[in-house]
Amino acid sequence: MIGYDRDTGLERKFCPPDAPLALAEGAVIEGYASLFGATDQGGDVVQAGAYGACLKRMATEGRRVKMLWQHDPAQPIGIWDEVREDGRGLYVKGRLLPEVVRAREAAALVSAGAIDGLSIGYRTKRAERDASGRRLLAELELWEVSLVTFPMLAEARVGAKGGDPAEVLLRELAEAFSGARRMLAEG
Repeated sequence: MIGYDRDTGLERKFCPPDAPLALAEGAVIEGYASLFGATDQGGDVVQAGAYGACLKRMATEGRRVKMLWQHDPAQPIGIWDEVREDGRGLYVKGRLLPEVVRAREAAALVSAGAIDGLSIGYRTKRAERDASGRRLLAELELWEVSLVTFPMLAEARVGAKGGDPAEVLLRELAEAFSGARRMLAEG
C-alpha cells in the first residue's frame, strides 16, 4: 500500500514483511531503508543518487532525517546517527532511545520478531515513467525513516540476522505467507 498525506504531500510506502528484524548492540538499528533499482509493491523504483541532494542539503542546514514509529510524526522513537547513499541504496544506522516508552516497546517487538521492517517517508521531487509503467524516482526529499510492520520494499530490513534456526524458520514462514498474499492479490 502507498500512503499519501494531502496536507504535506508526504508519501509513505509499506507492504507485508518477508524476514524478521533484529537489534544489534542493544538498541542499535541499522540496515537499508531503500534499495536502488528494486521495484517495490507500488511499482516504484528508486534510482541511484535520488537522495544525494537532499542529504547534502540537510547536512549543510544541520538537520536530520527523523526516526519515527509507523510513520507517525507524533511518535519519534530514536535518532538516525548515519543516513547515506552507497552503491546498494539508502543505508541507515541509529539508536532507539530507551527514555522513550514507544522506543522500548519497539525494541521489545523487534527482539520478539513482531516488527521487522523499515519504510521511508518522502516527497517526490523528480520522477518519470518507464515503458512498463513503473515510476522511476530520480530525486527525493527524504523526511523520515520509520520502523514499520509492513515495509513497501520487501528487502527494507533492519539488522536482519541469520544463523539461529528459529529465526531462519520464522523468516521462511514469513516469506511463504508473503508469497501467498501476493498470489491471492494477483488472482
